[in-house]
Amino acid sequence: MDAIFDQRRYLIPFRSILLPQIFTDTLVIGGGAAGMSAARAAAQHGDVIVLMKSKGDGSNTGWAQGGIAGVLDPADSTEAHLQDTIRAGAGICDESFVRRIIDAGQGVLKSLLDDGLRMDRHPDGELMLAREGGHSARRIIHADGDATGRELIKFLAERVREEPSVRIFDRCFALDLLTLDGAPGTPCLGAITHHPKYGLQMIWSRATILAGGGTGTLWRESTNPSGATGDAIALAYRAGATVGDLEFTQFHPTTLYVAGASRTLISEAVRGEGAKLLDVNNTRFMEPVHELGELAPRDVVSRAIHRTLREDSSACVYLDCREIEGFSERFPGIAQRLDQFDLDPGVDLIPVNPAAHYAIGGVVTDHKGRTDVPGLYAVGEAACTGMHGANRLASNSLLEALVMGEAAGETVSELFREGSSNAWSYTPRTGPVQVISDIPISDHGELDLADVRTSLRSVMWRNVGIERTGSKLLDVGEMFNFWARYTLDKIFDDPNGWETQNMLLVGALSARAAYQREETRGCHARADYPETDDQPVRRRWRRGRREPTVIGTESAAASKVTA
Repeated sequence: MDAIFDQRRYLIPFRSILLPQIFTDTLVIGGGAAGMSAARAAAQHGDVIVLMKSKGDGSNTGWAQGGIAGVLDPADSTEAHLQDTIRAGAGICDESFVRRIIDAGQGVLKSLLDDGLRMDRHPDGELMLAREGGHSARRIIHADGDATGRELIKFLAERVREEPSVRIFDRCFALDLLTLDGAPGTPCLGAITHHPKYGLQMIWSRATILAGGGTGTLWRESTNPSGATGDAIALAYRAGATVGDLEFTQFHPTTLYVAGASRTLISEAVRGEGAKLLDVNNTRFMEPVHELGELAPRDVVSRAIHRTLREDSSACVYLDCREIEGFSERFPGIAQRLDQFDLDPGVDLIPVNPAAHYAIGGVVTDHKGRTDVPGLYAVGEAACTGMHGANRLASNSLLEALVMGEAAGETVSELFREGSSNAWSYTPRTGPVQVISDIPISDHGELDLADVRTSLRSVMWRNVGIERTGSKLLDVGEMFNFWARYTLDKIFDDPNGWETQNMLLVGALSARAAYQREETRGCHARADYPETDDQPVRRRWRRGRREPTVIGTESAAASKVTA
């Protein structure tokens, strides 16, 4: 797969001084919870531009049914939350990082609630706390039962739009990060972007924060919106940043499985309220698998479903919600979706199947969101912090996004201080900078982009899915090499082409990382290596290097931005 990893530095040819020039202090790429939190904090230190590649909210946050995990009950403890997180992370969580997020999360959540964030409450005004898989206590807050993400992003977007120093550019696609030569350590200067009305533009920034979300659309079965194509990871990799843990993709156990319909998440909170998983014979199968039954960590439940489907040759298993009282009031969004298919959760069994849900790996950062490219930060699902280890604990993602988004937004001020060694001194604000991308015209044949995307997603689902083998992962490499030969050499002029190129790069990185991890750990399961290694390691990848940097988990924190 080396042809993919040696991909050219930029996706398109351009000369920076010939394009429209825009300047800002902080550029935030992505408008989900992490991006909006970062923008809100960065606005206290200067001008901010937020790029969103769709109009309105197309982020993963807006699709999040699950809630936000946090210790808000006096009967709970941060230590218990930490231990649950580490247990789910299968031995490679960065404990210091987990502790920092959980400790800071209490203050961040209380601040948002005090500021008006609406969450479900009991008649007496107390927060309603739910329990989800892997948690030992009720510590999940929700909005409207299953619409937490929608409420959260609405609240954050409203607050960001109130900031006079923030401009929001929607339908604006970030093609690449700008650097002078693309070598590791070269500062990030901003991004080259495309807008359907204004065309190509150069956005120069002192600080750039990647918050572009995850990679779920790379798999045929996915809970993610269509825009989750791994763009942020691809941008960072081409710019010389280190990426890591890309073999770890969490598959959500329960999505509504109706032939011909898009997959709809059935929140883990439903199982938290007592729903049971049944096989084709109406028999519960989780009890013998794990002591927590249906509330086992997601990797355990997903693999149990996968095995059950394989053994029964079934298309789905079933979620039995018939004993949940007031289902429609507790989960109105899910109930409405089920009604579209004439399914009554009080009467019918709900057909479900696993689907790709959350990218645990991403752009490697430190505890402030800094990457190893000066001036570049990464937060949210696009980042690799060590918080989630090998398997994310339910509802920890929004907590991490809020805490790290705010932390990165505050940290960018370090680049603005007089005398600071940062990318700002290289930008056109102190004189024009010429960034040139020359790309020769390819003489290779062309492939149909729609076919490439469909085939890529099917291959990822079959071979880089819930259960993997070395031989299948090698086959993926051969297929990616073929597609790369006829796709990555092309110059496209619209987001569909650029997204496809990003999907090929990030899919190949994920498959290579999965091939190299010859063990089963967390949400990475190898049928040919079913055991878990005694001494866990992590692998870090950077453009231009043939082999990864391997680090032990005990030194993970120190190695984050020096790999």
